[in-house]
Amino acid sequence: MFENLSSKLDKAIKTLKGQGRISEINVAQTVKEIRKALLDADVNYKVAKQVTDTIREKAIGREVLISVSPGQLLVKIVNEELTELMGGEKQDINLKSDPAIILIAGLQGSGKTTFSGKLANLIKKQGRSVMLAACDIYRPAAINQLQTLGEQLDIEVYAELENKNAVQIAKNAVEYAKKHNKRVVIVDTAGRMAVDEIMMKEVEDIKNTLKPSEILFVVDSMTGQDAVNTAKTFNDRLDFNGVVLTKLDGDTRGGAALSIRSVVEKPIKFISTGEKMDAIDYFYPDRMANRILGMGDVVSLVERAQQAFDEEETRKINQKIRKNQFDFEDFLNQLQQMKKLGSVKDIMGMIPGMSKMTKDVEISDDAFKPIEAIIRSMTPEERSKPELLNGSRKTRIAKGSGTSIQEVNNLLKQFEQMRKMMKQFNNMNPSMLKGLSNMMGR
Repeated sequence: MFENLSSKLDKAIKTLKGQGRISEINVAQTVKEIRKALLDADVNYKVAKQVTDTIREKAIGREVLISVSPGQLLVKIVNEELTELMGGEKQDINLKSDPAIILIAGLQGSGKTTFSGKLANLIKKQGRSVMLAACDIYRPAAINQLQTLGEQLDIEVYAELENKNAVQIAKNAVEYAKKHNKRVVIVDTAGRMAVDEIMMKEVEDIKNTLKPSEILFVVDSMTGQDAVNTAKTFNDRLDFNGVVLTKLDGDTRGGAALSIRSVVEKPIKFISTGEKMDAIDYFYPDRMANRILGMGDVVSLVERAQQAFDEEETRKINQKIRKNQFDFEDFLNQLQQMKKLGSVKDIMGMIPGMSKMTKDVEISDDAFKPIEAIIRSMTPEERSKPELLNGSRKTRIAKGSGTSIQEVNNLLKQFEQMRKMMKQFNNMNPSMLKGLSNMMGR
């Protein structure tokens, strides 16, 4: 999302000149470029001016340590201000009530229903009994969509197909939840293509009836400053508790994420990418600031890995690596687990320095497919004993996978190199990443 902003901020900070001290003269042009970068990213003008004024005030006259360049010091200051701009620290949702009621609001097309499913899945994984309530009585597919998500996630969905009173449905859903010991109720409400009085009155009535412990406003981050303006309108009526930014994997400049906290004075609590039900993260301002400045987000990457990789399976794999018994079946299983981490581009952005190296490189999520096709075209015996692969077997595998013999040979060569590397370092994950990047032809 922040690729253009990251690139422009990097160029702006590199223009900083001077030795020993950051002065008003040598910082003026840099701050001007930072402000321009923020405005180009569709950040609210007042917000951009306020944050750059603060950066200039903090930077001027700061002593530069011998081991730190003026540019590095400014990166630190910019990082601090971006973190503060986006809320300072992670904000949790309130689930203390019994049942805890979470009201989801926003415009049509912002991703409310999909997010409701994602949030329910996240809460379920935390060990809480959760239920979804379908209160969008206007969009014909909304109830069906929520019910489909519920079946997919094995989460109950409360719906009344004949009832056209959203407030009554919501009230009935909560009563049902109390009787069936559901600890959390997520209420998916209707949206419109634009803000209108009927919509606002209905969601306001639902709020007043349910008195939810948490109201989340879902906004499509691709709408830029319009998202910020809509958030302000909703906040004036609902006084919501937090913001959810969806479609962060889309082609967006990121202005909404940087502006919305300052304009509505409500924290961003979740970010959402893609359609997969596990593509949801809590919003950490400091981690996002690190990513914007190309410093990566190793903590989030590790957390994703802990969720995606089975601990017992990983222990067994490490034992096989020590004995040099890691085979293509193990490798295929690891590929499947790595795909759960998210898009390849997103993973690269979490590794410090990697986003700059890959900013002009097209990395397709289909990069693993030829590798998987080759491995799946092997027999179980061939996967466990790659040394069996002679010329005729390679020809059969190439035809079966739709690849060439050269590609099969390259995979075998790189796999053997990776096995040696794994055994040498006795640590799978870094080696795995390097081996995979070689196979993808980075």
